[in-house]
Order: sequence, then structure tokens, then C-alpha cells
Amino acid sequence: MSPVLETRGLVKHFGGIVATNDVALSVAKGARHALIGPNGAGKTTVINLLTGVLRPTAGRIMLDGQDITALEPRKRVQLGIARTFQINQLFADLTPLETIGLAVSERMELGRQWWRLVGSKGIVIDESVDILQRFNLADVLDERTATLPYGKQRLLEIALAIACRPRVLLLDEPAAGVPEAERHGILDAVAALPSDVTVLLIEHDMDIVFSFADRISVLVNGALFVEGPPEEVARDPRVKAVYLGEEVHG
Repeated sequence: MSPVLETRGLVKHFGGIVATNDVALSVAKGARHALIGPNGAGKTTVINLLTGVLRPTAGRIMLDGQDITALEPRKRVQLGIARTFQINQLFADLTPLETIGLAVSERMELGRQWWRLVGSKGIVIDESVDILQRFNLADVLDERTATLPYGKQRLLEIALAIACRPRVLLLDEPAAGVPEAERHGILDAVAALPSDVTVLLIEHDMDIVFSFADRISVLVNGALFVEGPPEEVARDPRVKAVYLGEEVHG
């Protein structure tokens, strides 16, 4: 299957620190692809490079064969890349309905009028409510985001990304910091993502990774270490060594 998202020789230096080292990542259209690795492996740096938050020291980023390496983050969103963050980036004083309405209005190029459109345009309201229902947020749609349980806030961030109608969705540890009692909602939301949306997931919870991914890439010290189907990665002794903190040979 042809890749929708690729990196070629992707390198990022922070002074003398090599955060990513010659990363060649290929994410197939419609894939459920997980990027895993120990703390400090460079996973979030890769996501920041893919979304344009950081510019690479060297290498290229391709979206459906188009070189997007030099594009600004906003343009990448317009082309179909959306993301979530390790720590949510939500508007604390807005309600979930206003938050999703803002994203829907912006996508429709009505962003400057969103505060009026959320209350007056049926098409914005209908789509926003539909998205909130899909993520089990309809019961809190008029509550201030700051008052929501953290699990609900994480769900809202995923819903916000989906409101952009992405072709590629980058999930950066969606279950991070979520209490055990609320994690099932995150698991269900990730599992129910539209099949036509390609997903690249960063996650430390291996239960989520192995229940979700059809392909796994392991990043160690900024470089791709092992890649393959979940069952192969799970059996690989080098991956076990890395996660057990043992010295790796070969």
C-alpha cells in the first residue's frame, strides 16, 4: 500500500544533541501505526517535525508525495495533518461545543465569525454535536472545559483534531495522565477513529499499542531501531532488551 506520510533522512539537532538521526518513516494510507521507544528516544520530536512545529536540520517530509518540509503548521493542517499533544492545548474557558464549533467554522473558512456561527448556524451546530456524541461528550457540551475530568479533556482534544477532518492524525500519548477509571474512554475513542483516517500513535501503554497498531516502529536514541507487525516487534529480543533497560548487542 502506498505511503501517505514519509520522512527521508530526517535529522534534528539541538546544539550538539542529535534528537533524530536519519529517520526514514513510512506510514501507509489507512494504517494504524505506532511509534514507540524509551523516554528521550525522540518520538515527540518526530511529531513536531511532521507538523512543522520544528524545522529539520536535514531530510524531507512528504505527504502523499508532496514535499511539505518547508510548510508552516497551519498549511499542513489545511492539507490534512492534525495532532494531539502530550499535555492538552485546549481553551479552558470555552465549552466543548464552542471548542468544536471553532474548529468546524475555521475549516469552513468562517473562523472570524465563529462566536456568532456557533449560536446561529445549524450546519456548525449539527456537525459539532455529532462529533461530541461520537466521543461521548454530549453530556458535557455546555460545561467549561476547565471543569471537565481529565479523561474527558483528552477525549475533547481527539474530537477537536477529528473536527479538522484530517487525512493523517498524529496522537501523542492520548492516555497520558488519565486515571485508570477513565482510560477505557480513551481506548474506545482511539479504536473508533474513522477507518479512512491514517493514524500515527505515540504511546507508552503497551496494551493500547498492541490492541491498536497494525505496524510498529521502535525509536531509540533518535534512530529507527526495529519496525514491523506487532507480533514480530513483541518477539524481537532487541526490543525486549531496550524496554528492560539492558545493553543491546547486534
